[in-house]
Amino acid sequence: MDSDTLTGLLKNVAEKFPDRRALSVSGKFDLTHARLNVLIERAASRLVSSAGINPGDVVALTFPNTVEFVIMFLAVLRARATAAPLNAAYTAEEFEFYLSDSDSKLLLTSKEGNAPAQEAASKLNISHVTATLLDAGSDLALSVPDSDSVSDSASELVNSPDDPALFLHTSGTTSRPKGVPLTQLNLVSSVNNIKSVYKLTESDSTVIVLPLFHVHGLLAGLLSSLGAGAAVTLPAAGRFSATTFWADMKKYDATWYTAVPTIHQIILDRHASQPEPEYPKLRFIRSCSASLAPVILSRLEEAFGAPVLEAYAMTEATHLMSSNPLPEEGPHKPGSVGKPVGQEMAILNEKGEIQEPNSKGEVCIRGPNVTKGYKNNPEANKAGFEFGWFHTGDIGYFDSDGYLHLVGRIKELINRGGEKISPIEVDSVLLTHPDVSQGVAFGVPDEKYGEEINCAVIPREGTTVTEEDIKTFCKKNLAAFKVPKRVFITDNLPKTASGKIQRRIVAQHFLEKP
Repeated sequence: MDSDTLTGLLKNVAEKFPDRRALSVSGKFDLTHARLNVLIERAASRLVSSAGINPGDVVALTFPNTVEFVIMFLAVLRARATAAPLNAAYTAEEFEFYLSDSDSKLLLTSKEGNAPAQEAASKLNISHVTATLLDAGSDLALSVPDSDSVSDSASELVNSPDDPALFLHTSGTTSRPKGVPLTQLNLVSSVNNIKSVYKLTESDSTVIVLPLFHVHGLLAGLLSSLGAGAAVTLPAAGRFSATTFWADMKKYDATWYTAVPTIHQIILDRHASQPEPEYPKLRFIRSCSASLAPVILSRLEEAFGAPVLEAYAMTEATHLMSSNPLPEEGPHKPGSVGKPVGQEMAILNEKGEIQEPNSKGEVCIRGPNVTKGYKNNPEANKAGFEFGWFHTGDIGYFDSDGYLHLVGRIKELINRGGEKISPIEVDSVLLTHPDVSQGVAFGVPDEKYGEEINCAVIPREGTTVTEEDIKTFCKKNLAAFKVPKRVFITDNLPKTASGKIQRRIVAQHFLEKP
């Protein structure tokens, strides 16, 4: 069980930093790396001997961000099974699709359970087991009878780099979600990439802001911290709360955090209305999973006195693909997602030819962190892995310093009468309006131009803006053909479970309105 597996890396960490804090539940208890390792080994043995889990089986987990999720997720991997974390907010129909598509053999939940998940599991004849950890000194309780051979069933198992370890689905921005299997080697490669670019060590500490059923929170927040011997704090509520965020960051001596732009915006809005008396000294703040407008980046840096490093990631790459560097390693450029980390990256044209700097094309990658292919989807695999590269579906270019700039999803570029408009560019302008809190541009069908540009904005608290205000502002800052034809003023934008704003969903939402 070497460190070419995530399980091996975490075992090494437990031996190297046994007494350092690994995981805290805010205000409740702490676990050291050594204690966490013991709990994982015991839970893995229970899965094998009492729950009948075999190597290669898929185990679905649906929990809030709790200590039980962390232990059971890592125990599933240690048992050489595949973890399939699922959003607890899914409907029974959604659970049925995901449980069935992943071929799950077991459903794990908290003691409180999850009625829609259990209903779906029951329909599919999938066993349901609950997990509870009362305190740091207790053993994790599983709702299955003990087997006689429970003591060290997992110790006989040797994890392999090729073990399928994690099964996630893509967001399904343009089609039905695709299943993405990721191996132990994919996971450890990504963890090492994240550790290296941000220089994570045992001295670091973070508070988990994002859901752990999503690759961003799971890989960048949780697993990379544990893999560095660093510490992770889970909010007491089991999810992000703006009211407790800074108290947790200060109490647990956090040195950094990672979030999506919508959460950064919530943290900024709270800073504007209810600032903390003082903020902790952070090494950096990380932003990923959606484009961060340069104006938001500079507001974050100004408010919290730390460099804001924007990164670029995908489920298929086991999260991280590129990132802006720490200040001592080079400049971080607003509007850029930085340089490739631990993998090859190229801009290809439609013929598969590599493009020169400042020439746009599709961003493509290859490396040990990249999935070998979608599950049971030969069509998507053929299109996604053409010319020996994985195709991200994003249009971008490298500048002369080797920094990547994203223009937009191929399928989200707005084609207005032959003029291709990047919605990211329009978003950035909307967010520089002093009275706009959030804004998103999207394409809509148009008889004359084929597609026309619309946008939706949320005004800043205590301000009012009109459609005309926004159009006038855009006319001063954008070429005429990029100015939104229609502006929706709203107090809410539909988001995915991971906090992403998906243009297709926003367009549908507003187009259905009269």
